[in-house]
Amino acid sequence: MSYAFFPGCMIPLRLPYMENAARKALGALEVELLEMPNASCCGDPIAFQSLSKETWTAVAARNLCIAEEMGRDLLTLCSGCYETLKTANVKLKGDQRLREHVNKALAEVGREFKGTIEVRNLLEVLQEVGADKIKTRIVKPLKDLGVAAHYGCHLVRPSDVLSFDDPMKPTTLDQFIELTGAESVSYLKKMLCCGAGLRMVDAEKSLKLVEMKLGYVEAAGADCMAVLCPYCMVQYDLTQRTIKREGGANPQMPVLYYAEMLCLAMGMSPKELGLRLHRTSLEPVLKKLGLNA
Repeated sequence: MSYAFFPGCMIPLRLPYMENAARKALGALEVELLEMPNASCCGDPIAFQSLSKETWTAVAARNLCIAEEMGRDLLTLCSGCYETLKTANVKLKGDQRLREHVNKALAEVGREFKGTIEVRNLLEVLQEVGADKIKTRIVKPLKDLGVAAHYGCHLVRPSDVLSFDDPMKPTTLDQFIELTGAESVSYLKKMLCCGAGLRMVDAEKSLKLVEMKLGYVEAAGADCMAVLCPYCMVQYDLTQRTIKREGGANPQMPVLYYAEMLCLAMGMSPKELGLRLHRTSLEPVLKKLGLNA
């Protein structure tokens, strides 16, 4: 099983431990990740799309063409990249006029969108691997760990295009959390946005959303959160200090990328995963699991 691997911009630039964990987890599951030569930014689903949908679609299509030339479905770790690339893929396949328009632009760089591949997110690939195979790799179950799943917006919406889980009551991440031996904790406002998009226009209100969500997670008694998106990771892991500094609450909620949870359950050490790079300390989680940072 192999995929054209699209890590995006933000993960390699700011959160390399997310890519590290994904590569290690998928490697242990015998999933081959093939580098995409000359891939660019996905096109960004918020700012770029709001400026020019035509340019946004063309940029996404160029990346899709690279995967097509490799003859592999595309795997992306970022929910924003997933929304952009899958939306472009679906719309280009279904709209001949749009496809012709975009291919005219792509012809200038010697490429053509043909619609021969699919776009996958991390959980979809893990579904293809299968729960049974994943269970054979679990050697250190994350017992007694209460985890609050955060799906975010771009993984499940627009639902008519992405067709991944129920956009209002998704369950896939919860199921994969429990596959590691942890408990998925139910909490209020589970589908509340992390506020990353709002941050570009109103940083104060964005922080309020983070503070509110963390409050619900804490009230539910969770030990940590699990996220799938780098923007959500930045919002929940990095901005807890900002909330405290600006006179808000004093949240100390550990945040894990799901692949990191999977790697820990597979017996990999916090050191090899680079967990010390998280801004909000993971020490309470590691202590509960009997692990050394």
